[in-house]
Amino acid sequence: MSNLIVMPMALPVLFGIILLFLRPYVKVQRGLSLLVFVANIAISAYVLHLIQQNGVLRLDFGGWEPPFGILFVADSFSMLLVLAASIVAAVCLIYSFSSVEPSFEKNFYYSFVLFLIAGVNGSFLTGDIFNLFVCFEIMLLASYVLIVFGGKKRQLRESIKYVIVNVVSSWIFLVAIAYIYGSVGTLNMAHIAERVAENGQTATLTVVSIVFLTVFALKAGLFLYFWLPGSYSVPITPVAAMFGALLTKVGIYAMFRMFTLIFYHEPQMTHTIIGILAGLTLIGGSIGAVAYKDLRLVASYNVVIAVGFILVGLAVATPAAIEGSIYYLIHDIIIKASLFLLVGTMIAVTGQTKMDEISGLIKNHPLLGWLFFLTTLSLAGIPPLSGFIGKVLVGEGAVEGGAYVLLALAFISSIFVLYSLMRIFLTSFWGETIISKDEEAPAKKGWSVAMCILALGTIALGLGAESMSVYVQDAAETLLNPQIYIDAVLGGN
Repeated sequence: MSNLIVMPMALPVLFGIILLFLRPYVKVQRGLSLLVFVANIAISAYVLHLIQQNGVLRLDFGGWEPPFGILFVADSFSMLLVLAASIVAAVCLIYSFSSVEPSFEKNFYYSFVLFLIAGVNGSFLTGDIFNLFVCFEIMLLASYVLIVFGGKKRQLRESIKYVIVNVVSSWIFLVAIAYIYGSVGTLNMAHIAERVAENGQTATLTVVSIVFLTVFALKAGLFLYFWLPGSYSVPITPVAAMFGALLTKVGIYAMFRMFTLIFYHEPQMTHTIIGILAGLTLIGGSIGAVAYKDLRLVASYNVVIAVGFILVGLAVATPAAIEGSIYYLIHDIIIKASLFLLVGTMIAVTGQTKMDEISGLIKNHPLLGWLFFLTTLSLAGIPPLSGFIGKVLVGEGAVEGGAYVLLALAFISSIFVLYSLMRIFLTSFWGETIISKDEEAPAKKGWSVAMCILALGTIALGLGAESMSVYVQDAAETLLNPQIYIDAVLGGN
């Protein structure tokens, strides 16, 4: 048991409240916010190290032992995601210092960023299914505010759609929680898993699992992604980067946790549906990525493709596929933040949103151009960058599981990713310079620093795959052997 487990959520909440009272002091808000995320990075790395030594850790709130009280559970899977989320949040904050208008900064921007990350980290760490709902709502409430910073007409239109979809999905989530509590009499995830394993996954529980799948599919953009491209293409650049990198990952995490810990007894039903939805998501995302010329929409459809690809691993559910999905999940958190920051910077310096309205950008902004090229290669899975290992392992797992259709769709989607982003690179960065250097807005140092950190991150993840493998293998083992999680939480209770 370690009190450090709660810190990735407690620190952002505490400092988010403190910053509400420091409204005029923008520099103090910046410093404290960045300090929180740096502390979270250090804490997450240390807890990840502790897990390798001591196994899965838990923290019981108020001294109430499971299954009666609320608790946080830290295993390698959750802590890897908390660490990646904290790194991306810190980088997006650095970008914000040079891009967010002072009026936004004085209107609680940093507080809501902290609340957003608190909800994300809480969702990764909670061991209670109702508390998962609460953390989702903390994250969503903050995102409702962040999506409208800017006050543009398109932002307001898309935010209404975003709020309605999430309110409906949250209502379905509550219905699913009520059904599962009525069926097994507990809300502790490990306790639910134990009771389902003891009594069998009845037809009623399988139906409940499909309701949960519907909820998380809406949250993650698995097939039900109709709301995602519009909603992720309208916020200011650092907010769009956090949305693209983190919000869908919470839904993906919830699916992995639920369908490896609790609802894994009828894979011919649940996992087959996940596989079909993943395949359809890959097809829809690939078509969207090449159909549009708007830079933000292309980036948003690339988020959709990644959701489908990651969930191919869950559908196949072999050790290699699960490991590959975890690798790719961490890679995608880093690289999607990079992609959204890059396209946001392109729009900021040129004032144009469509790729065919920008040309010759590499002449005046060579660093921006080559960072975009590096990001394109990483997203396409070119070695030795971070996307390569995940794609190879998911492919290996799909071959082992005989899922050849999903294998084909997953790798065809990679070609679409490469084409959609190379089209931007060749159209917008090469050719005749349409806008002179005097007419372009200058790229700020803070933007370049943030984007370079993420570029180094994707290189480090690729080259350091062997050192990462210890944590990823441990995360996959915990997911594939739910008894490890159950024993760590319930012990002798």
